[in-house]
Amino acid sequence: MKTKIMLIVLSAICFGYTALAQTRDGYNMWYQYLMAGKLTNKSTLTALTQYRSYDFAYDTRLFLVSTYVDYEIVKGVKPAAGFMFLVLRSHPDEDTDRIRYEKRPFQQVTLNGDIGRVGISHRFRVEERFLSNPDELIMRFRYLISMNIPFYREGEKEKFYGIFKNEVRINALRDGAFDSNRITAGVGLRLSRRSAIEGGFVCQLEEGPASNYGTVVYRNNFDWRKKSK
Repeated sequence: MKTKIMLIVLSAICFGYTALAQTRDGYNMWYQYLMAGKLTNKSTLTALTQYRSYDFAYDTRLFLVSTYVDYEIVKGVKPAAGFMFLVLRSHPDEDTDRIRYEKRPFQQVTLNGDIGRVGISHRFRVEERFLSNPDELIMRFRYLISMNIPFYREGEKEKFYGIFKNEVRINALRDGAFDSNRITAGVGLRLSRRSAIEGGFVCQLEEGPASNYGTVVYRNNFDWRKKSK
């Protein structure tokens, strides 16, 4: 009964987030698949693909693929380097509709820790954005704080958890340094030891009108370390 109630609550929250993401043109949605595989005791390969739309899944806004490898130099400290490729489509208006491609190498450091049972992560990222149509280079700095909040008692099987994130993005060498502030809130359901699904809401504050998204994320974890005989 408890699980059924939680599933109903999760569905209601996801529906509410989707409703909040509605704009005058449709429903901004954000779909993502993320996998992380342990390569060694200290290194992990992470890869993701993401699709954003102006109206559920019918009106493409952005598509990207990304991968990076991190290495834990000391407990909780993980520098990483990676690459991202994006296809960006401006708002589907007769005067502004256009496609831009972006190649984005990036470098980052992640600091992981805990406050009680709440997992805390700080990520500092530098990225070099090479855009086309027109050709442009933008260097951007990003700081992300993430919280993973367990909704189960200590000692119980992991099931539901809360998500809160706040990320500030700053452009370098430009008159308008502020890029955006992205706030994320949601809930996750652990399906198995290696998979989870998350639903949430993203509010992206910019110089112009804010962008709101309903989000659906599916996660997989793998262990590719060589097993000792």
